[in-house]
Amino acid sequence: MNTPGEPYSSHATSDLGRRVAARRTRLGLSWEDVAERAGSTPGFIAYVEEQVATPGIEFLVRLANALETTVQDLTGYTADRAPGGARAGYRARMEEIGEAECWELLDGHGVGRVAVEGRDGLMVIPVNYQVVDGEIAFMTAADSTLARVSTSGVEVAFEQDHLDEAFSQGWSVLLVGPTHTVSDEAAVRRIKDAVHSEPWAGDGRDTVVTLSPRRVTGRRIQVPGAPSGPAV
Repeated sequence: MNTPGEPYSSHATSDLGRRVAARRTRLGLSWEDVAERAGSTPGFIAYVEEQVATPGIEFLVRLANALETTVQDLTGYTADRAPGGARAGYRARMEEIGEAECWELLDGHGVGRVAVEGRDGLMVIPVNYQVVDGEIAFMTAADSTLARVSTSGVEVAFEQDHLDEAFSQGWSVLLVGPTHTVSDEAAVRRIKDAVHSEPWAGDGRDTVVTLSPRRVTGRRIQVPGAPSGPAV
């Protein structure tokens, strides 16, 4: 039995396998858990993740339901489409998210967006982020807009969200506060050691910038009767 939530995607050899492994890990499920939900066997779930599998549509539907997602998301059909195309949920409601839960939803690391005033006006930049000691840390290029404004402690807005297309619900977390370029070598080393992954944009992004939030807020769109939990 594998440990629930432990990523096994390092051996995945197909896009489907990587998506299944990533979704299973996000939900904290083991192969056994997914197999029980999908009416399959742990060995076949492992096979789907680690080999170039071509399961039939009937199994894909069961697997998607087991992973609380859609066949379209598992197969990458919606990967290149702008999110939020689904219709609004029936009797959807908006609710505030407390600060403690906002930090939980950020999940320690990921990809979010920073809104900052650049030379040509307001800019929204996608960034890899890491939560370190109550701050949001970014790795950026020394000549980037984010690095330039951070030398003067300018306030920026950072946003992270999650959309559940299948049920037209989701959440958004917003942090606002000043940013600073970290120059102390010990602090830079500590933050870099905590970074979960290198910036997706490539090499040359060695400047560490931190956001010290003075305001942390969140909102959730909830649809009555739809599944809810950490991933919603």
